[in-house]
Amino acid sequence: MLKNNFIIGSRTLSIIVLSFIGISYSMKPDTEKLPLQKVNAIYTVKKDIKPFEIFYSPITGKSFIGFKEAVAFKESQGKYNRVNTLGYLGKYQFGKSTLNRLKIYNSNDFLNNPQLQEEAFIALASLNKWILIRDIKRSVGKKINGIVITESGILAAAHLAGAGNVKKYLRSNGVNNFGDAYGSRVSSYMKKFSGYDTSFIKPIKNATVS
Repeated sequence: MLKNNFIIGSRTLSIIVLSFIGISYSMKPDTEKLPLQKVNAIYTVKKDIKPFEIFYSPITGKSFIGFKEAVAFKESQGKYNRVNTLGYLGKYQFGKSTLNRLKIYNSNDFLNNPQLQEEAFIALASLNKWILIRDIKRSVGKKINGIVITESGILAAAHLAGAGNVKKYLRSNGVNNFGDAYGSRVSSYMKKFSGYDTSFIKPIKNATVS
C-alpha cells in the first residue's frame, strides 16, 4: 500500500511535465515580431547598439539592467500587458498624462509594444534626472529617515511619485513623504532601489520617444 502511494505512472508524469512547460511558455512575452537576441528572460538596453534596441540578457545585479527590471517587477511583476485598477499601464505602470508628456497617445499601441515601453521608461528616467539634477548633487550620500540617498533611489521614487514629490521629500528632509493609492511611499522606493548604477541615464530636458 505504501509503495503504491509513491508510484507515479509515466503517463501521468508526462502530463505534469508538459503542463508545466505549457504554463512556463505562456508566461513569456510575445517576442516573435521584435528584433531580439534570445539569451535569457530579461529585457535590457545595450549601449553599443541602436538607441533603445531591446535584447535578452542574463545580467542583473546592481547594473542598470538590474535597476529597471527590479522597478518593473515591483510595478507589474514585469508584465507588459498589465493594467492596474487605477488605469496605469504596462510593465512600468505609466499614467496616461505621463505618456502624453512623452508624446505617446495611443494606450492600446503602448500596451502591445514592449520596445515602446522600454523606450518610455528610459525617456522618463532621463526627464526626471534633468528635473532633479540639482537635488541629486545635493542629496546623494546623505541619510534621510535612516536611508542613504542614492541616485537610483531618487529616480525610482520619481517614477513612483513624480519628480515634484521627490523634490519635496528631499528638501523637507523626509517630512513630505508622498504615498500612492496602494501604500507605496517615496521613502520605501528610496530604500528598495538604493545603490544601482544609473549612470546610463543622461539628463534630458525634453525627453520623448518620438
